[in-house]
Amino acid sequence: MKTFCGLICFFLTPLLLFSQSNTTIAIIPEPVSVNRTSGEFILPKNIVIEAGSQTDLKQVISFLKDRLSVPTGAHVSVGTSNANAVIKLMLNKSMDTKLGKEGYQLSVTPKNIIVRANQPAGLYYGAQTLVQLFPKEIESAEFVKNVRWFAPAVEITDYPRFTWRGLMFDVSRHFFTKQDVKLYIDKMVRYKYNILHLHLTDDEGWRIQIKSLPRLTEVGAWNVNKTGYFGTFSPPAADEPRNFGGFYTQDDLREIVQYAKERFVNILPEIDVPGHSLAAVVSYPELSCTPGADKYVVRSGEQIMDWSHGAPPIALVDNTLCPANEKVYVFLDKVLTEMAQIFPFEYIHMGGDECPKNFWEKSEDIKALMQREGLKTMEEVQSYFEKRLEKIVSSKGKKLIGWDEILEGGLAPSAAVMSWRGMKGGIEAAHMGHEVVMSPTTFAYLDYMQADPVIEPHIYASLHLNKAYQFEPLPDGVDPKYIKGGQANLWTEQVYNMRQAEYMTWPRGFAIAESVWSPKEKKNWNDFVRRVETHFDRLDEAETKYSPGVYDPIVSVKRTVDKQLKIELSTEIEGLDIYYTFDNSFPDRFYPKYTQPLTPPKDAVQLRLVTYRGKKQVGRLISITMDDLQKRAPIK
Repeated sequence: MKTFCGLICFFLTPLLLFSQSNTTIAIIPEPVSVNRTSGEFILPKNIVIEAGSQTDLKQVISFLKDRLSVPTGAHVSVGTSNANAVIKLMLNKSMDTKLGKEGYQLSVTPKNIIVRANQPAGLYYGAQTLVQLFPKEIESAEFVKNVRWFAPAVEITDYPRFTWRGLMFDVSRHFFTKQDVKLYIDKMVRYKYNILHLHLTDDEGWRIQIKSLPRLTEVGAWNVNKTGYFGTFSPPAADEPRNFGGFYTQDDLREIVQYAKERFVNILPEIDVPGHSLAAVVSYPELSCTPGADKYVVRSGEQIMDWSHGAPPIALVDNTLCPANEKVYVFLDKVLTEMAQIFPFEYIHMGGDECPKNFWEKSEDIKALMQREGLKTMEEVQSYFEKRLEKIVSSKGKKLIGWDEILEGGLAPSAAVMSWRGMKGGIEAAHMGHEVVMSPTTFAYLDYMQADPVIEPHIYASLHLNKAYQFEPLPDGVDPKYIKGGQANLWTEQVYNMRQAEYMTWPRGFAIAESVWSPKEKKNWNDFVRRVETHFDRLDEAETKYSPGVYDPIVSVKRTVDKQLKIELSTEIEGLDIYYTFDNSFPDRFYPKYTQPLTPPKDAVQLRLVTYRGKKQVGRLISITMDDLQKRAPIK
């Protein structure tokens, strides 16, 4: 019997080692180097963490204690020195220049786990990576039974490519609570983002308390609750209650700032001026160039801009601050004085985008300003405004950053540029010696549709995951010292709640995270997809919503020479089969499989599509009417 058991062990040992050595490692963002070693670390029932400075490492310890105890049921204790410690958090005594301020080294062996870094931020990011090595159930908010809690033995060295790794959260178009913002921070740090840009003001609401200007939140923070497609709502009636919205008190914002700081995140506040300022103008009509502004109301999603002529838009109501009005600069000085005391980050974002000029063109005050200052164009009028604004920002000990429109007409000397209209503005600003954050619509706009328009909240553009993954913040021929990094933006016109905010952020947030953290040469689409699918399982455990749009078919409609519809189907990821029907029934894998372009039957009413991987449905059922398909390829 002993001989038989010995033989079994002899033959099984190589299989076990093979299994362990091929344990899937799926880290997002991809580290600088990952070396799989022999064996695995088994998480004990009593986990001892050694941390030399528990004060500096408070949040690192808190994060690990939560993740290693809640789902596992293990007991976690922490000490400054313990021979029984299985997890050691170690700050380097001498600076490892390769790791910098945010890098780390992670060593997992069958005996213990050691995370080393120069600073606490590095240990925090090392802890995020460590948790990603454990089974997906580690993400659960409750105890999980019958899980083998282990991590593969591995040696990881990692540090970020860029210092600015941002997400923008628009809390103006729809208000999100203090707890919502904290939740967003919790999610973003898991993927090593370190900047949260809060878009605090717009035409739909002023969300930051300014004590010296109380009407900004008494009046400007509230509009009418509407449901449907933002931008198409009927104008609110006078008797509809203006009780929808909200704002953050200064104490709320200090609490958010502290919460973010503990997680190594800086908060970049944005006050969007001189356009997008209707909420401010409604609160204080004297800030406008236009008579009758006292009759305006905070926007609830009704149309206030005409975009049919392109940018800048034609304003139907004047949503701008008046550059010729000295009261505007007094107003901004008050706002910035109070903001500078709340937000310690060195930058304040002052917007500058999509400023309509048609009301300025009619203003006698603007004409007088142009004559007095020698300004020839409306772009120079805005530049005059931006330069005066930059001086106010500087007087508060801060740096101004704005959208790339602030380049038009001349840029203030020390202003930084966030390039959103493609990369061009950022390249131009960098060549002029200005700091730049790349945030182009083409790769980084998370409000865009991420699957077919028939199943997405409708907006004017699409951004699929594989396009977001192509984001490269450093263009060829640009001095790297001027490119601080990159950022993805979540505008919330069509985002009504936190679950939808999560859906729009993930997985495209993975793609941008990898573009700003990981080495350029390590980016690989097919491997990224493998890791994304692993993280879908982890998000399921965490009950975090995400888009499965990467599995859905992509529909391209063209016309043949004789003007008949030609429907071409594809998928973002490899290995998926598309099944379809024109007969109004619901396709599964027993229906026709797509192999070549489709021509609809003469009297067909709709096309239905679904994707499978082998025998498993992975994509959502999509139904597209013939009328819709016809509109996608209009006859010329």
